[in-house]
Amino acid sequence: MTNLSTSKQLKLVLLLLLAMLAQPQAWAQQYTAANLQKLDAYYQKALKAWDVPGMAIAIVKDDSVIFAKGYGVLNNKTGGQVDANTLFGIASNSKAYTSAALATLVDAGKIKWTDKVKKYVPYLQLYDPFVTENLTIEDLLSHRAGLNTFSGDLLWYNTTYSRPEIIERMRYLQPAYGFRDGYGYSNLMFITAGEVIEQVTGQKWEDYIKQTFFQPLAMSRSYTSVNDLKGIQNVASPHGFDANGKPYATTLTAWDNWNPAAGIFTSVNQDAQWLRLQLNRGTYKGNKIFSEEASRHMWQAHNPIPVSKQAEEGVPSTHFTAAGLGWFVSDYNGRKLVYHGGGHEGMNSRTVLVPEEKLGVVILTNSMSSIMTPLANYTIDQFIGVQNGPDWSQVYLDNAAKSKQAQAGAAAKAPKEKKQRKSKPVRDLSEYAGTYHSKLYGNANVSLKDGKLYLQLEPAPALGGTLSFWQHDIFDLDWKINFALLHPTKVRFLTGPEGGISEMRLDSDNPDFHFDELLFIKVK
Repeated sequence: MTNLSTSKQLKLVLLLLLAMLAQPQAWAQQYTAANLQKLDAYYQKALKAWDVPGMAIAIVKDDSVIFAKGYGVLNNKTGGQVDANTLFGIASNSKAYTSAALATLVDAGKIKWTDKVKKYVPYLQLYDPFVTENLTIEDLLSHRAGLNTFSGDLLWYNTTYSRPEIIERMRYLQPAYGFRDGYGYSNLMFITAGEVIEQVTGQKWEDYIKQTFFQPLAMSRSYTSVNDLKGIQNVASPHGFDANGKPYATTLTAWDNWNPAAGIFTSVNQDAQWLRLQLNRGTYKGNKIFSEEASRHMWQAHNPIPVSKQAEEGVPSTHFTAAGLGWFVSDYNGRKLVYHGGGHEGMNSRTVLVPEEKLGVVILTNSMSSIMTPLANYTIDQFIGVQNGPDWSQVYLDNAAKSKQAQAGAAAKAPKEKKQRKSKPVRDLSEYAGTYHSKLYGNANVSLKDGKLYLQLEPAPALGGTLSFWQHDIFDLDWKINFALLHPTKVRFLTGPEGGISEMRLDSDNPDFHFDELLFIKVK
């Protein structure tokens, strides 16, 4: 009797233990379902509040895609429903692909992270011979070459320059700080990283990315160029902002010369497979694509970035930020974040990994708004158990409104150069006409036709327009194509010692492009 009773008791205890082990899993499944429903409603509300035409979001947890959904429209004029298979440009999220491609070459013993770039790209020449000779692959991927953020980006924007031609022209860019002594986000360094891949593998960057990542991850609807999208269905249209801040649909432009920095198009369903690979430290469904050692190296802090007072106040739990290799890293509510954003012309996106939670989020939009960051923060909060956390979407909207109000107030108080009444050109329009040369950029032509001046940037056939006299030797430039990344621009002509026109400058308060780097000298 005693043995039988003991046996029954042991069975009962075993059943209780099994029930206790099963309970957390069942609870987690219930919590996840409720959580996802809450997130779904939050995303829908935010889409309207931010006036975003369309977006798609995927969440990866514990090596499974637990959420993937589209919201809004492909095009705010012609409609079309966004879904989880809709293609978007992920822009600079492509940088992580380029970094991982180099990681595969490190694993294969073909390169080292610390190799000098000049070894593989002999036509590289920067502002200083020492920097040219000592720039490493790690430097390329961590934004520490010494250039200002976005320096030289006009070399790829709508130009016909090849990647080698862009790299050769970098010698004319002036540094913003000492080599490895600061942070300056550089697309040109990732274009150069793409050239390293091509020189080592003998394959185009595009082909190596497809072979190394798209094929083994079954990303059959992922592309490396706008040109690949011809005839492809379910592609989101980019949207810029009009004068009233409302989104308007525009068209995609092929910039193949920037592809290693920002050229990939994919969907959240497809990119979720990339998140799985990343969260599994380079292994996908048992197939090792790059090593855990390489993963850890890419996710290390290679270049510290100061955390501003504003950033501290916005996210108090963030104490450090740094550039990894193709990624950024920081802390958030006691977790390490690995993340990157993307800004295509008319499409913004964000990828965030929380490695210790085995959690990943990708948000793709056809808007130039900043909706992605608050949605990513809110999503992470739900999974790490933040209680009564901020309504991040509303916080960012409120901050944007305050910033806009402050800017308007500052602009109202700032002294303005007023246009003189009845101002007329002080010289004949023909004196402005001619060819102007920039060592960095190439030629710009100013022509006079039917009493009007026209500017054409020779390396970029799409960039040019009509010049309308403003005052003195300054003209308003009416861009002939309303690209979403272009801002109001004035063309200012400078006089030489003898009083004639000798130089030309393009003045634009543009956060994406440094028009002030284009020092045009009149050559004929």
